[in-house]
Amino acid sequence: MCTHRKQCLTNGLINCRLAAAKRTTCLAVSYLCRHSKKEELRRKQTMKVLVIGIGGNFTMFSNSVTNGGKTTLAEKLKKMLPNCDIISQDDFFKPESEVETDERGFKLYDVLDALYMDEMVTRIRNWIKSPASSGVATEESQSACDNLKNVYILIVEGFLLYNYEPLNELWNRRYFLTLPYEECKRRRSTRVYQPPDTPGYFDGHVWPMYLKYKNELEENATYLDGTNSQEELLSYLYNDIIEQLNKLGKKISTAQHDNVENLDSI
Repeated sequence: MCTHRKQCLTNGLINCRLAAAKRTTCLAVSYLCRHSKKEELRRKQTMKVLVIGIGGNFTMFSNSVTNGGKTTLAEKLKKMLPNCDIISQDDFFKPESEVETDERGFKLYDVLDALYMDEMVTRIRNWIKSPASSGVATEESQSACDNLKNVYILIVEGFLLYNYEPLNELWNRRYFLTLPYEECKRRRSTRVYQPPDTPGYFDGHVWPMYLKYKNELEENATYLDGTNSQEELLSYLYNDIIEQLNKLGKKISTAQHDNVENLDSI
C-alpha cells in the first residue's frame, strides 16, 4: 500500500474517532443541560417567598444602650430565621433639599412624598423574582428541615409601609406596632435625628401623621402592643412567622410530589 493511501486511511480513522468523541461530548453536554434545566425547574416550582412588613411610626424601644427599634427587631429575626433578608424604608428617604416644608416651617418627613417609594417597590419586586440570587442563605437554613430550604423570607421594616397601594399587594404578613401618645412622645424625645426635631414637631406633625396613616390601615394588619418588651414582641413575631413557614413548607412538599412525573419527562 502506498504511503499516500496509508496516510489517507490513518487520517480517516482519526477523523472517525474525533467525530465519535465529539458526538459523545455533545450527548454528555445535552444530558447535563437537560439535568440542569430539570433541577432549575424543580427549584422554581417549589420555591416560595414570604414578604413580611413590620411597621409603626415611632421608636419602639428607648433603651439607649441597644438603640433598639424596628430595625433591631428585624435584624434579630433575620438571625433566627432561614434564608432571611431585610429591606429598610429609611434607605429610600429623599435628601433634605427635596423634602417639603409646611407653612409652620416643619419638614414633612412623615409623609409618602418624602420617600422614593417607586424605587422601594422595585427593590422588593426584584427580590421576589430572584431571592436566591440575593445571597441570603444562612447557617440556620442549612439545618432547617428539607421542606423549608426553598422558602425565602423578606422583612421590610419602616414607618409608612401599608399606605402605598403598590406595596399592599406584595405582603404575605403585615404587623403594625402601636403606642399611646405619651409613650410615643417620650420615646421620640430619646432619639437624635438628623436634621433634629424642631420645637413642636412631634405634636404638630409626627403624631397627627401617625394617627392619619394608622386610621387608613386595612383590617388585615396584625396590631402589636409596642409597650411590650422587645423579648415579648420578638417571641410573638418569631412564632407567628414559623407558623406561616410551616404552612408554606407543607405546600412545597405537595408541589414536589405532584411535579415529579412532569419533571422526569423533560
